Amino acid sequence: MYRAVIDNAKSRMEKTKDIYQRDMLSLRAGRANPQILDRITVDYYGTATPLKQMGNINSPEPRLLTISLWDPKAIPLVEKAIQKSDLGMNPSNDGKVIRLVVPELNEERRKELTKVVRKSAEEAKVAMRNTRRDAMEQIKKLKKDSQITEDDQRKAEEELQKMTDGQIKDVDKIAAEKEKEIMEV
Repeated sequence: MYRAVIDNAKSRMEKTKDIYQRDMLSLRAGRANPQILDRITVDYYGTATPLKQMGNINSPEPRLLTISLWDPKAIPLVEKAIQKSDLGMNPSNDGKVIRLVVPELNEERRKELTKVVRKSAEEAKVAMRNTRRDAMEQIKKLKKDSQITEDDQRKAEEELQKMTDGQIKDVDKIAAEKEKEIMEV
């Protein structure tokens, strides 16, 4: 009976962890990574279109990204979207390809990025704790409605706590790896 509650909580925590991991991939650490452009949307003919759907994004060199658009007329729109983003990069183009040079990270920017990593990790952990709280309330309601025994309630709560601790540990591990990558010179 309580298994469905725990399975639902687990899938919600997994989704939270996956979203956090995806966010960390899009955070730039001084290396050219096409995924840093995943969050950028371009106002293309009145529609907010993800940049990755408008062309090919490549990293031919460690500090360079190239964007080859399928519609060359959209180059000014893409450049404008990149400049408005929080990436801190200036695009240049030759009429066919947009080039983005990924600057070296200075010490101050590295520290700012580690703060962003920690803040995002804390938000992910809070979301997981909220999921745990909701599941605990559902389990208590099952006990109150006499659908499960007190032993089942205790067992379910212990399992839920163990699962939450494991998920939070995974988020901490992802955050530590990203911080290490950012502070690497």
